[in-house]
This record gives sequence, structure tokens and C-alpha cells, in this order.
Amino acid sequence: MTPILKTVNLATLNYAQAILKEADIPFFTMDENVSIIEGSIGIIPRRLMVLDDDFEDAVDVFKCAGLLNQIHQP
Repeated sequence: MTPILKTVNLATLNYAQAILKEADIPFFTMDENVSIIEGSIGIIPRRLMVLDDDFEDAVDVFKCAGLLNQIHQP
């Protein structure tokens, strides 16, 4: 799996999850539990992961949705 988004902004994360779901691109959100444990200070980003084979499709979806500047660069 490859991270496509890394953010502490829950609105951006929820929007990204919704557009990936609508495009039928499977994803997994990592670090949710750690973020919950650390409380509401928002210092630990959550990572949105997609399958390696779906990464380019996910990038295209992000571009169309106006999230191009949010794509995680390793």
C-alpha cells in the first residue's frame, strides 16, 4: 500500500475518503487510533493508503476533486 494523503485535517481526510469511495478505489486509513489516543491536539497525521496498483487512479481522482496539492510526496 502507498500513502496518498497525510493530514491532521479531518475535513480533508473525510472528503478524500468520500471521493475514493465514490470512485470505487479501496483505501485504508492508518494512524486513526494513535490520533484518538493523543487527544484533540492534532499533532499526529492520519495516512490514507491505497493499493500500489490503484495509486495513479487515485491521483487522477484527487486532481479532479481539487486535492492535487494534498497528495503525499514520499
